[in-house]
Amino acid sequence: MTDVLTQVLADLEAEGDRLEQLVAGLDEDGWHAATPAPGWDVATQVAHLAWTDEVAVKAATDKEAWGAVVLGAIADPDGYVDAQAQAIAKEPDLLGRWRRARADLRATLVAMPQGEKMPWFGPPMSATSMATARLMETWAHGLDVHEGLGAPVEDTDRIRHVAHLGVRTRNFAHHLHGLDAPAEEFRIDLVAPSGDVWSWGPDDAAQTLTGSAGHFCRLVTQRVHRADTDLVATGADVDRWLDIAQAFAGQPGEGRAAR
Repeated sequence: MTDVLTQVLADLEAEGDRLEQLVAGLDEDGWHAATPAPGWDVATQVAHLAWTDEVAVKAATDKEAWGAVVLGAIADPDGYVDAQAQAIAKEPDLLGRWRRARADLRATLVAMPQGEKMPWFGPPMSATSMATARLMETWAHGLDVHEGLGAPVEDTDRIRHVAHLGVRTRNFAHHLHGLDAPAEEFRIDLVAPSGDVWSWGPDDAAQTLTGSAGHFCRLVTQRVHRADTDLVATGADVDRWLDIAQAFAGQPGEGRAAR
C-alpha cells in the first residue's frame, strides 16, 4: 500500500467517523429529517453511501455482480441510483450496513495490487482514486446531513483530496457537457481551512482561479451555487469551467439554487 493511499484511507475513515457520530444517536424523526437534496432525507443520504461503497467492492472483486449493476443503471439511468438508496434507507440496520460497507471497501482497496484499476461509472479507478472519490462523496453527503439536521460543520484540511479531484476532473466536466477542454493549464490557488495555500498549475498561467478551498470543493460537488462562493475566475475558459465543474462520475446534476 502506497503512502498516498494510506493517507487517503485515513482521511476517508475520519470523514466517515465524523458523519457516523452525527447520526448514530438519531431517533426516527432525525433519520427522516429532510436534506437539501430533493426527496432525500438523512437515511437516504447514508443509504446512498452504503450502496456506493458496496458497489465499489463489487467493481473490484466480482465482475458478474458489477455487470448487473451496470445493466440496472443503463436500464434506468435517471432513477436507478436513487431507487437503490431509497430501498436501503428503509432497512432497520442501516447504520450497521454502512459500517460493514465501509470496512469491506477499505479492505478491498488495501488488497488491490498496485497499478491495477477497477471499472467504474466514469473512467477506471485505481485504489487511490477510488478512495479519493469515496472521501469526496462522504464529505459532500455529510454536508447535506449536517444541513438537514441543523448541525454546524467545520471544514478540515481533509478536503484537499476533494479539491485535487475537482482540479483533475476539469477536462472530464467539459466532456460531459460536449465541450472541448481548454488547451492550456490554469493556475489555481485555494486557501485551505488551515490557512495554507494549495496550488496547481504553472505560475505564469494566463488564466487563474483564486478563492477558498471550501467553496471550491462545494462547487465541484454541486453543494453550492457559484454565485454564493468567493471564487474569482480570471479568463474566459476558467469562467466557463466554474459553470460546469463536476468532480463526481455520472451525468451533470441540477446543482443548488443561488441563495
